[in-house]
Amino acid sequence: MLSPAQAISRYTIIAFALLITTDAWALRCGSRLIKDEMPEAEVIELCGEPVSTEYLGYVLRPYILKRPAGASSLSGTRHVYGGFHEELLVKELLFNFGPRKLMRRIRFEGGYLVSIESAGYGYHGEKK
Repeated sequence: MLSPAQAISRYTIIAFALLITTDAWALRCGSRLIKDEMPEAEVIELCGEPVSTEYLGYVLRPYILKRPAGASSLSGTRHVYGGFHEELLVKELLFNFGPRKLMRRIRFEGGYLVSIESAGYGYHGEKK
């Protein structure tokens, strides 16, 4: 049996490890939260124009159909392979939020957000 101090230490270490390994899948622009699967146009509307746009090519993904889960689950859906693949444009936008905040590199596939990464501290005005 662990003492209360040992238990607290163990849980603190576990919580800290989880924080370190978690990717940044959300970003706050103003009062709105930017998160996974948001459309590109909505992200630009909320965060402003990016300082750079990079087209990275295309990715091939299986086409997944969303269907009702059945009578037992009124609000659920199930995901079913559609039988073919779709080619999605991969695009990265870089947002500069100023010198006291981290810049963010946001990746879109097929026009929908798939990842958010830190890109170092921002800067004032135009970077040369």
